[in-house]
Amino acid sequence: MFQAYILYEQILEGTTKNSENVEYSDLPLFWSNGKTEIIILKELVEHPRGWMKGSPAPADHILELRIALPQPNFHVLEQHLYEVSDPSHERYGEHLSKQEVEDIVAPQPESVELVDEWLISHGLNIDDFVRSPARDWVTVRVPVAVAEAMLETKYHVWIHGESGESGIRTLAYSVPEHIYNHVELIQPTTMFSRMKKQKTTFRWSSHQEMPSPSNGSRITLPNGVSVDASCNTTVTITCLKELYNAVGFNASATIGNQIGITGYLGQFANIADLQLFYADQRPDALNSSFNFVSVNGGQNSQNVSEAGDEADLDVQFAFGLTFPTPSTFFSTAGSPPFIPDIGTPTDTNEPYTIWLDFILSQDNPPQTISTSYGDDEQTVPQNFAQRVCNGFAQLGARGVSLMFSSGDGGVGDGDPDPATQQCFTNDGRNITRFVPGFPASCPFVTAVGGTIFVPEVAVSFSGGGFSNIFTRPSYQDEVVEAYLDALPNWDFCRSFQPAIPDVSAQADNFRIFLQGSPLLIGGTSASSPTFAGFVSLLNDVRLSNGMPPLGFLNPFIYSTGQTGFNDITVGNNPGCGTPGFNTSKGWDPVTGFGTPDFGKLKELVLQ
Repeated sequence: MFQAYILYEQILEGTTKNSENVEYSDLPLFWSNGKTEIIILKELVEHPRGWMKGSPAPADHILELRIALPQPNFHVLEQHLYEVSDPSHERYGEHLSKQEVEDIVAPQPESVELVDEWLISHGLNIDDFVRSPARDWVTVRVPVAVAEAMLETKYHVWIHGESGESGIRTLAYSVPEHIYNHVELIQPTTMFSRMKKQKTTFRWSSHQEMPSPSNGSRITLPNGVSVDASCNTTVTITCLKELYNAVGFNASATIGNQIGITGYLGQFANIADLQLFYADQRPDALNSSFNFVSVNGGQNSQNVSEAGDEADLDVQFAFGLTFPTPSTFFSTAGSPPFIPDIGTPTDTNEPYTIWLDFILSQDNPPQTISTSYGDDEQTVPQNFAQRVCNGFAQLGARGVSLMFSSGDGGVGDGDPDPATQQCFTNDGRNITRFVPGFPASCPFVTAVGGTIFVPEVAVSFSGGGFSNIFTRPSYQDEVVEAYLDALPNWDFCRSFQPAIPDVSAQADNFRIFLQGSPLLIGGTSASSPTFAGFVSLLNDVRLSNGMPPLGFLNPFIYSTGQTGFNDITVGNNPGCGTPGFNTSKGWDPVTGFGTPDFGKLKELVLQ
């Protein structure tokens, strides 16, 4: 039954006779399973770098298989997305409804019917199928033994050497010929990504009181903005409003504007810490809180010892900047490691796809949402990354602005030393290559890099570079080509690779409260919720003037919006044994267009 899979595995791991003479082209792409069915290979991956194959997966362990059905009209949605997001288009701001989006991305009825029949043929009950609102995803819970029969494969327990995390995965899977073109992908199968929060750095503060201004000294920037000199060592809400020209602007609580923060991996946002933060930096917000939404059983423990640095940072600054705008913290369950032989079902899909399913099912999601988590792009199968990215496009078409941290490793691992860098491909070649982050590399979201100090320079860990899997969107062509034209001998990404980040914000020395104490913390996990806070304020401006929210930001940012940013021209983002990229005048793959000038942007968004 699994003869072809065993051959794949032996060749990939070099255990066949004369395996060094066997090429991928020698592998069988289809065969008969003895039931008059033709079986076709759907996906095959190399043994992933850093992972060790353990024992066969327990036959009775439950997998939640997510099956993506093709979206034949996604190109239609993409056209709508760009039209309603382009300030020069007559349809700008005419976002689609939830139902309109679902109708466009729905699979063909034939695909739904054939996949249902295939699942039923393996003993599954159609009443147990869980479908996305557009019916483009179907989720089934099956024992490993059933999944192996369905996919003509063998699952094993795989262990990540560095972290000890484990997961049940396979190197290849196949499907019957008659459903091959009706299934886009199935996971968990070949995805060995490790979703993680960004690499926050923090230092405990030695005192509880608010840092005093630097003897009243101030720094006047070239755009005329005056910033307290203490902001060079400690970043507060007041610092950000001064630096980004938003002093005196007050948001409304009653115009329908909302902001959201996503939480994963057991990161809990502590309300007592939030109150300490508000007392410290936003006293008018004292005794207010956020709306908590559990996704897939996600929790938000209020035990102060369980407060999460990432969650506290995100909610304190995003919600502090935008108070009294209604705010929501989404906590999504599902995180490695897990023990694959326990009797209870274990979710083995990426938690952010579960959150994406949830948010797409909501009638009125927040107009601004920030996420500070991601994977190395190369660990995410291209078809899966594209499908998740398409889900973000659905939200953009509905008027939602999505911000993602660009990453904290510069162009990869943050290490400029060629002797110790760890930026190796996981495609079996182990060559050195820059490692962008995902979902930040998705062209349908806004990737946020980082700066530091006043005047601002690029922070060295600001994630940036070029995607290795997506196609560069046309809105980037002019500025990316201009940057590349100034680089000697740099042709590999000239034709097709999208670039990150799009924008930046301060990313270090943020004063938060964690587990009852003040500390300074940093990372692009600080810059993303900060930028999202200012986007929410811009949505406040538009909604207050009877206009729709901004929605997908990038076409605006790369056109009329680019004059509303503070250009960052000092710094670089080392990694992978190199100095990384340098900042430059205009857009660059370290800080994007730079940091927001709210005073300018609020005029631009009203045009």
